[in-house]
Amino acid sequence: MNAMAAEKNTADPFDRAASDVVLIVDDMPDNLAVLHDALDEAGYTVLVATSGQQALQSAAQARPDIVLLDALMPGMDGFEVARHLKADTATRRIPIIFMTGLTDTEHLICGLEAGGVDYVTKPVKVRELLARMRVHLGGARRTTRVAHHASQARNALDAFGYASITVRARDGKLLWTTALARELLRRYFGDAAPTRSAPQPVADWLRRNLPAPRAALPADPPRFCVDQGARRLTFSLHQQVGDSENGGDWLLVMREVSDAAIIEAMAQAFKLTARESEVLYWVIKGKINRDIGDILGASPATVKKHLEHIFAKLGVETRTAAAAMALGRIRQAHPQFEN
Repeated sequence: MNAMAAEKNTADPFDRAASDVVLIVDDMPDNLAVLHDALDEAGYTVLVATSGQQALQSAAQARPDIVLLDALMPGMDGFEVARHLKADTATRRIPIIFMTGLTDTEHLICGLEAGGVDYVTKPVKVRELLARMRVHLGGARRTTRVAHHASQARNALDAFGYASITVRARDGKLLWTTALARELLRRYFGDAAPTRSAPQPVADWLRRNLPAPRAALPADPPRFCVDQGARRLTFSLHQQVGDSENGGDWLLVMREVSDAAIIEAMAQAFKLTARESEVLYWVIKGKINRDIGDILGASPATVKKHLEHIFAKLGVETRTAAAAMALGRIRQAHPQFEN
């Protein structure tokens, strides 16, 4: 019974498919009455509030599609109401149109800085107000649709073992990350990995590879790789999810790939020791003895000794021949392997 009651309380009481919900906030009953009747006749579902506090309560409960907000009210004024609405994740996307008798630039700027998208002057001209409302309601629907599609894309990617982040191309700001993405960023870029911005190499790669405005992504989007031993983390462009200036906001797909299974398979195929198989793996990757020694914590002389054993077991005389033989065997079982 309690569960059913809770479901009733959280259900949307309005049929939004039939009409948009408008919250009018004004401390003057006469103004409320005129606007209520006009908007009701235009087909909107109309809610009213006569104070700032009442407006916040109504917005939290009803989640209106748009708010018409009187700028000057006793107690909590419209500017403060707007700041509260924009600070709450549940109401921040609701467009706010200020209604004011003030036309001073200072007050208009104040309204826009508080989160308003537009303003009308009193006495309100209903036809003008309706036209402005239609514009902003359409913009809000597009924003909601983009956010919904991006959320669906992120959820689908996560379900298939991918991590994802949303990055603003202009300044590299991290707008959204999954828990897995945060863990991978920490693992590959250290405990000091930024939490507010993408790692600088990733941000630079994104800006270099952005498609031209309105151009479609190529079938094989560009990728950025960070190696960590036999593991690597790849980033690829997935889709644009916002219309910020200078490049937009982009959903990047991250995937970690481990070649540990390939190293083990080479050991079994060629009867190599675990360390010999690791040396051969890095030979395939084009590393010289000194680099392999640094990676494995061994001296170049030790790496050379391992190579001699590898050549004997594979029946070859050069590292090029050993790499070619191993690569051919690997690609038979792992076509996706990249050297």
